[in-house]
Order: sequence, then structure tokens, then C-alpha cells
Amino acid sequence: MQTDQIDPKADLKILIAPLDWGLGHATRCIPVIRHLIQSNCKVVLAGEGAVAQLLKSNFPDLEILPLPGYRISYSNTASGFVPKILVQIPKIIRAIKAEKRWLKQIQTQHHFDLVISDNRYGLKIKRLPSVIMTHQLQIQSGTGTLSDQMLKWLHYRILEKFDACWVVDNEGINNLGGSLSHPAEIPSNAKYIGLLSQLDQMSTANKSDQKEILVLLSGPEPMRSILEQQILTQLKTATEYHFNLVAGNPTGSVPDKLPDHVTYYTHLNAEKINELMQKASLVICRSGYSTLMDLVMMNKKALVIPTPGQTEQEYLGKRLLDKGLLFCQNQTLLNLADDIPEALKFPGFKQIESQNNFRVVVNDVLNQLRIH
Repeated sequence: MQTDQIDPKADLKILIAPLDWGLGHATRCIPVIRHLIQSNCKVVLAGEGAVAQLLKSNFPDLEILPLPGYRISYSNTASGFVPKILVQIPKIIRAIKAEKRWLKQIQTQHHFDLVISDNRYGLKIKRLPSVIMTHQLQIQSGTGTLSDQMLKWLHYRILEKFDACWVVDNEGINNLGGSLSHPAEIPSNAKYIGLLSQLDQMSTANKSDQKEILVLLSGPEPMRSILEQQILTQLKTATEYHFNLVAGNPTGSVPDKLPDHVTYYTHLNAEKINELMQKASLVICRSGYSTLMDLVMMNKKALVIPTPGQTEQEYLGKRLLDKGLLFCQNQTLLNLADDIPEALKFPGFKQIESQNNFRVVVNDVLNQLRIH
């Protein structure tokens, strides 16, 4: 029987390791990390580069172990996106094997009770309970149904090696991921845990300002920088608004000679993003899944711009546009002078509410570990 109560026994030591494809995998781990800390667990994080910096800015007191990412490079064209990923499959396989070796070695020093990884497929070894989080059960390759079915079969073989697969979405029709997270058949160890957002509606006093717009950039290079330059160029003439631009680039720097109506941040922690999103009448961002979960949590209107060639983001953006929830624009057609007023006509995410039951699922695992 599920329970939302924690049995306060000896602390558990838990490793959290998000994937390094953009910052979204790290940001959606934030509520899980917070809950584990509140549940008297000793939490250790793992990552490198921008992911490690983001985690450090949110949890400055937690230890962060250096764990190399997959370090995938991306095409700067839509047509080259999928082919460039495919040719790097051997590199991804080597990275997965390397992280498995890393975990075996690090476990001899740290003696973790549990590992929770977000889409890192190598973090499973014998005699160490391991959970993998994902929202994309059905991978969309963009190369046809037969390829997608083969990828799903291979994907499930990997996911089912873990003790549990936590699917980051609501169960049933009130979901965000559509066919990505709700294929006809799910892995045997899968459980839906609701939506995960680094943000929360902490204040009802902060009303959105019609002149405030938040730009949240994220995702892989070089597409992140390409979109940033495109937006900065177009923002110069949109002086009727004030823009807060969060670049999603912790290792970057603030550009010179920004106009007075633009405030630029290389990156921000969850608390500050929460504050800016509360005030914003509109959010301009990629249609990455973690960003969309933040929008759901804050019930915000959005102008989303899928990363060109990234089939998952293109699917999510089109699906939400077809549902009449937000405005989705192709990056090559982006014209903020026209697109901002159009996006403000859409209602936002009132039709989707987070079931937010991840705490119950996490608590069940913690209690089982404490019993054994």
C-alpha cells in the first residue's frame, strides 16, 4: 500500500545524476533532490560543466562528483540534426559503458543505497538499487515507423534492466507528452510520477505584467546560440516590452551594448526564474519537455520555438498548438513583432494540471530501502 509518510530511520545515501543534453534533465531533478533532502537522505550529485554549475547554484552545500557527460555535438541545420546524432551512436555507447565503470568504482568509496539517473543508461550495476527517469518511452527518430518500433524495443530492453523506470508525466489523458510518454505498451517496471518542475507557485500576490516577457533559452549548441542571436536582433525594436533573457549558458558571458529594455542573465537558479516567470505575461522558449513542465506549473502563456530537426520538440510544439494551448513558431519564420501578439491570444496550460505524485513514489522506494 502506498503511503506519503517517511519512516525516520537511519539516513540513506542517494546519488542523483542527470544527463547533459541541455539543462532540462538537471532542472527537473531539482524537486526530487529537494524532497530527498527533506526526507533526511544524504544526497550526492554527479555531472560536469554547465549541468554541474546549475546544480551547484541550486544546492551549494551538496557534493558534486565529476561524471563526464555524453558530450554530443549537434548540427546547425534542421536537415543535419538526426544524421549527426546517428553517426555518434558509437560515442554514446562508449559513454554508457564508461559511466557504468565509473559507478562501479565510485560505489566502492561511497556505498550508495540508491541511484536515481535521468536518462543515463549506464548507471545500473549489480547489488545497487537503481531508478531511471525518462519522459520519452517512444523515441521518435524522424526516419519512419519501422525505425521507431525498433528503437522502442531496444529502449525498453535497457529501461527494464533498472529496478524501476519513473515516467515523468501524468498518467491518462491529462498528460503533457502525448505518444512520447504514452505508447500502447509501457515497460514492465514503469510507473508514472506526474510532472516535475523546478518552479512552484510560491506567491499569488505577484501578478503578471503585460509589458514583461521572459525569454528562456536552453538546449544544445550551436542551436542555442543561433536562436539567442536571432532573438537579440529582433528584441532591439520591440521597445514596448521589457525582456528578461535567461541564456541557459552558465559558462557564458553577458553581451555588450544591450538595449535598456533587455536584462540579460547567463543563467539563474530556480528561485530567481520562479520570480521572473511569476511577473511575465509571456514566456518565449524552446518546446523542450522540462521547459514545458515549468510552464504548466506556472500556467503561463508561451511562444515556443522547437529546435530545428529535433523531432521530439517539433512534435510537442505542434501537439500543443493543435490543442489550442500555445503558439508554436518555426525558427526560420520567427518574427517577434508579429508572433508575440499572436502568442498572447492563447490561454496557456489551464487544461493540464500536474498530478505531482512523485513524492508518493519516492517515499515508497525510501521506505522499502529502510525496511531492508
